[in-house]
Amino acid sequence: MGASLLLSSAIGLIAMAASTAPFAQPSRLILMRHAEKRDAYALCEMGALRAEALAKQFLGRGAAQSLFAPGEKPEAMLAVTLHPIETITPAAQSWSLPVTAYTVVPGEDEDDAAKEIDINKRTEEAARDVMSQSRYDGKIVVMTWEHNHIAKPRLGKAYPGEEVTLRQLFHLDATAGAPKSWPDANYDYFWIVDFAAGDPVPTSFRMVRQAFTAPFDKLPANQWDEPEPLHMQAGCLK
Repeated sequence: MGASLLLSSAIGLIAMAASTAPFAQPSRLILMRHAEKRDAYALCEMGALRAEALAKQFLGRGAAQSLFAPGEKPEAMLAVTLHPIETITPAAQSWSLPVTAYTVVPGEDEDDAAKEIDINKRTEEAARDVMSQSRYDGKIVVMTWEHNHIAKPRLGKAYPGEEVTLRQLFHLDATAGAPKSWPDANYDYFWIVDFAAGDPVPTSFRMVRQAFTAPFDKLPANQWDEPEPLHMQAGCLK
């Protein structure tokens, strides 16, 4: 057998192996927005309280209203930009997990358009990792993100031919019940997305409102796409 034939056979075997490789994907994604912010770098007091409440009541080890069934735990907690990292850190620490950070650090000389493009790239990278890395296969992954890059039609129009929101990247456009946009006024919801093995299109989608109990029951918990002025009154940014 000639060298060229051997090379051709080897390439064919590699291609066959790649085409028959199992599709790696989580069993469940929990998507949420970062908490209320003080400025470009940090959460406001209300946001910091929400981060603590999320850990103690929904996402942390032993949480009172845990989103994880008995015996379940998150495989990873991912975040983009500083506000999401700060939001998810208390919950991640309770599980002794690092925050897997797809960082975009705000710079004084960077304009909004350049920052948006940076977040586009990091969002695409995170989604690609979640849907391809074997460590996430069949596991639960929590993603805390910037809300425009969870779902916002404007971004789809601004970057034609690209997928730059998690709604696009995780095929939520083909999933019943998934809103087209994440409202500016909502900090208080989880999007829970389930997958069946080998299918990149989610099998189900549901939203869960962060309705906290004492001592966190004063945190805003407005209904979806309803006004919420409390965080502005508390000195937090829009």
